[in-house]
Amino acid sequence: MDRIKSLGIQVYMLTGDNKKTAEYIGGQAHIDHVIAEVLPGDKANVVADLQKQGKVVMMVGDGVNDAPALVQADVGTAIGSGSDIALESGDMVLMKSDLMDVYRAIRLSRGTIRNIKENLFWAFFYNSLGIPVAAGVLYLFGGPLLNPMLGGFAMSLSSVCVVSNALRLRTIKL
Repeated sequence: MDRIKSLGIQVYMLTGDNKKTAEYIGGQAHIDHVIAEVLPGDKANVVADLQKQGKVVMMVGDGVNDAPALVQADVGTAIGSGSDIALESGDMVLMKSDLMDVYRAIRLSRGTIRNIKENLFWAFFYNSLGIPVAAGVLYLFGGPLLNPMLGGFAMSLSSVCVVSNALRLRTIKL
């Protein structure tokens, strides 16, 4: 949990277990907030309450009683060894029963979003310059016309740059 918390994320534990047991386990796992003795139907309500507070909620669960909360959460994550209904309810499925995969999924998703933003920026910048040149703006001011073969090469080079940037995701330390 410490790695997840190092990403600036608050960790909650929702459980139907008694409060004393849940607090002990929560303390051992360094969990920020323990909410115990929650009935299966109330887990979705707790998630909704957190969302009303302006929090983005990622729910991780594996049982039938977690399914409504997985649906309610902004990101529902089912554990691969869980029940079929939890697997169907989640937005994503972790194939192993390892909570470190939650950390890895968050790191990968943040890297992916950053990569998408970089690709959009460079594509916008590249096309903002390239399209006017291809349309002959330079020719209007006494400059050369762009050979169509060079224009095609420039566009394919743009695609190579986007793909190369996306391949950097493989280097993220998970």
